[in-house]
Amino acid sequence: MAEGAKQQMPARRKARKRALDVLFEADLRDRPPAEVLAGYVERIEKPRPEHLDYAIGLVEGVAGHLDRIDEVIASYAEGWTLDRMPAVDRNLARIAVYELLYVDEIDDAVAISEAVELARQMSTDDSPRFLNGILGRIAEYATR
Repeated sequence: MAEGAKQQMPARRKARKRALDVLFEADLRDRPPAEVLAGYVERIEKPRPEHLDYAIGLVEGVAGHLDRIDEVIASYAEGWTLDRMPAVDRNLARIAVYELLYVDEIDDAVAISEAVELARQMSTDDSPRFLNGILGRIAEYATR
């Protein structure tokens, strides 16, 4: 039974959740994401889950393009600065924008819906609608 329960969350969503954990911790502790990621990966028991590679790719991708990603988010977040956003929302937006701009095999709609779903599970009541709006605008204009 426990094995079936583990399979309910799709692998890429698990990867996004792990990437969120790392980016959130790095954000709150003001540490480089790569440093937090290294410690995080070290603590994961072997055999490591299959989705870990995608999670690592997300963290490294967000970290590698952070200035551009934050610039895009800031320019489409009407009336919001990155600092005012809840940390969960800020980092979910970073993951989704990374996927929108740099991961060709992920459809825009999937990147957005995954961020919205994780926001629904982990953030404020207003977060899903907020992220859906901002990510929709970014997908429409920034990825042309």
